[in-house]
Amino acid sequence: MYMKNIVWYVLKIIGSLSMAIILLLIIAFSSFIGTIIEQDQTLEYYRINYPNHKRILGLLSWQEIKFFGLDHVYTNWWFISLLLVFFLSLILCTFSRQLPGLKYSRKWKFLYKSKSLKRFSYYNCIDYISLSNFVYLLNKENYYVFHKRNSVYAYKGLIGRITPIFVHVSLILTLMGALISMLGGFSAQEIIPKGEISHLQNIIKSGYYSLLPNDIVCKVNDFYISYYNDQSIQQFFSNVSILDNDGKIVMHRVLSVNKPLRLKGLTFYQTDWQMSGLRIRIGNQYTIEKSLSKVINPQNGSVLWVCHLPVDFSHEISIVLTGLDGKMSVYNDLGVLITSIGCNKLNLFYNVPFVIEEIMTSTGLQIKADPGVSLIYLGFLILMISTMISYLSYSQVWANTTDSYISISGTTNRASLAFENEMSNIYSAYYVLVSVKE
Repeated sequence: MYMKNIVWYVLKIIGSLSMAIILLLIIAFSSFIGTIIEQDQTLEYYRINYPNHKRILGLLSWQEIKFFGLDHVYTNWWFISLLLVFFLSLILCTFSRQLPGLKYSRKWKFLYKSKSLKRFSYYNCIDYISLSNFVYLLNKENYYVFHKRNSVYAYKGLIGRITPIFVHVSLILTLMGALISMLGGFSAQEIIPKGEISHLQNIIKSGYYSLLPNDIVCKVNDFYISYYNDQSIQQFFSNVSILDNDGKIVMHRVLSVNKPLRLKGLTFYQTDWQMSGLRIRIGNQYTIEKSLSKVINPQNGSVLWVCHLPVDFSHEISIVLTGLDGKMSVYNDLGVLITSIGCNKLNLFYNVPFVIEEIMTSTGLQIKADPGVSLIYLGFLILMISTMISYLSYSQVWANTTDSYISISGTTNRASLAFENEMSNIYSAYYVLVSVKE
């Protein structure tokens, strides 16, 4: 019995509103720390960027970051524990407070004493001429009215009382989706040359219970880039086929940034690209492949791709590309521009014929499995609906009659001024109605 009392006491604390708020603030602060500190980097990265003499918030250096696991906040055991306790707190609060509160709101609550009526923020008296007219006007304003002897109780906007329950349900669904994605999702990054195929193999992040599909093969049929008039990149596209283990095409799609491919719970994103090499025909006998080196200009951030090609024992040329438009510049071994060339055109350098047959490209695809994303979207949808519903006021009106007047009291959870105007209109309509009948 003693242990049972302790368990109920702990559950009562966890299910309290104050505990839920405290947990939410701790989770928000942890997420803030996880945002300002780069996640999932190497130890050397943290030593360089978070040294002891340059602490974050004056407290955290690389040593504290590694000790408390702040380099992987969102997958750390204590962060997952916080989410689980917050999840439990929301469930307990929903069943122990919100649902009983909703049930209580639907009960008829007649007040018979003037002292009970006067304790509310709104109180007034009108002449007792016809209680049925007052009840009629409340019904006309969409109130649910209950009448017992000389007392009246009315309410409207009960759906506004459901809003906190909707908020709790949305948070519970969002947390469930986040935990499912964290434990069962994964993310892979593949660099696939044009015309090649690839399995899912370069996993950069995975959950504890994630399963990699072994029946998905990705083939890149083509890769190309569209440019603006000023030759800056507008968009890049990957023509992709998804194959099964037998080589049959399951799906064919052209990917671009913000237009992913979705299949069997996987999402294929276009994230990167690179030029990997040149296919060059020398004379009529040899075809070679030379790799391209990526060079970034530190002054303006522009990117160049360079290929160094020996022509003979004493000469070397450098082929420079700025994009996939097929335009290339050729420099000699002294760095002097010789000429500009294009693909599939015969060129002669130091009496050696060359033809650039193909610019060999690779596309960067990110493949993600996010099994809980549907629950997360559903949670946010319910949250948006509950936000709109929250603007509906829950209003209550009590009335008690004596021989000469009707005592009226009322309260609302929001829009107090609108409630007062509504009651004033009811009084005005009441006197008009009874004067007409007289």
